[in-house]
Amino acid sequence: MPVTKVLTAGIGEADLRDIDVYRKRGGYKQLERAFKTMKPADVLEAADKSGLRGRGGAGFPTGRKWSFLPANDKPRYLVCNCDEAEPGTFKDHMLLEETPHLVLEGILLGAYGIGSHHAYIYIRGEFKRGAQIFNEAIEQARKAGFVGKNLFGSGYDLEVTVHRGAGAYICGEETALLNSLEGKRGEPRLKPPFPAVAGLYGMPTVVNNVETLAYLVPILENGAEWFAAVGTERSKGYKIISISGHVQKPGNYEVALGTPVRELIDIAGGLRQGRKLMAIQPGGGSSACIFEEHLDMPYDYESLAKAGTMLGSGAMVVMDDTTDFVRAAHNLVRFFAHESCGQCTPCREGGDWLETVLDRLVEGRGVPSDIDMLHRVGHQITGINLCPLGDSIEPFLLSVLKRFPEQFEARVIKETVSA
Repeated sequence: MPVTKVLTAGIGEADLRDIDVYRKRGGYKQLERAFKTMKPADVLEAADKSGLRGRGGAGFPTGRKWSFLPANDKPRYLVCNCDEAEPGTFKDHMLLEETPHLVLEGILLGAYGIGSHHAYIYIRGEFKRGAQIFNEAIEQARKAGFVGKNLFGSGYDLEVTVHRGAGAYICGEETALLNSLEGKRGEPRLKPPFPAVAGLYGMPTVVNNVETLAYLVPILENGAEWFAAVGTERSKGYKIISISGHVQKPGNYEVALGTPVRELIDIAGGLRQGRKLMAIQPGGGSSACIFEEHLDMPYDYESLAKAGTMLGSGAMVVMDDTTDFVRAAHNLVRFFAHESCGQCTPCREGGDWLETVLDRLVEGRGVPSDIDMLHRVGHQITGINLCPLGDSIEPFLLSVLKRFPEQFEARVIKETVSA
């Protein structure tokens, strides 16, 4: 099986929450090397040459994102996005709780790479245990001299602040996250200006995902070429895939990008005994489904986009022939409608309309116009909002509505003509 443990190495085998255990396994050596022998530009170059792309959903090249920071003397910030709330995703949660020092070392390397002296990590409000573990990791690292003043005698000061969210999905969007960090209402900002120019407190800012930053450690250890040699031409390196749903061994699996979808399902133990595959949601709750004909497709950014969906955060939800797709669509639409910040009318009103229609269908009291309503509203709320949340409401719904129309039509009350 093509499972390769890079970020997940040692999880379940050693107590990586203990800084001494982490250091015995080579922890913080890359941070020391960076401060003693590398310039910030060298770290940026390594991230760029590795082909590392954002692992939080957008898949934007990390090195290029860093390069957008203006060359001025303003303070700049690195923000680690650990507001993992995408339905089906649970990789960052695992990294935060099981290997916090790896996450911290990645944050420190990223901050140094962009020339930041203050990094933040925004942790989802529900991750109470993870936040406690990470705070303890920071204090252990501080005592060891890895956080704070004059790191490794370089004269470089670097502080890390933990900020807890309050349970809003919208704060996973980077500008809403920045607003929340500043104590404002968590809602997306109009862009431009982009965070690289005017982010946290109006200063140049980079926002990266937990998994993205953690990969900086093995990239520096093994070389950018090592990471770039794995995966496909444009989707390079490894990725943690959160596989759940109707599989026998749900969990987080670290694989090379480009691994066929069929192999990913096999890694997770395959389908439940005697069941038939019906659909796969490949990139979390925001993604459209792929189906049986896509099983041999490589799991990478480009292949999934070509199939009309996305890799997203790397959350694969497998659905067999016991799935009620009307209920599944209702569940996701209700989630997105509830989590809308309400700033954009198409998202706010469209999500509510879709939920209302699906309420009727789930209860078996749909009207003949409901199916057409689902099609029309879904298409009218996409691409016209400040952030991707509005675009997340319809992909799963429309993909299963098109594939399994009979399940939706069966919930419509048939009109009877009296004599």
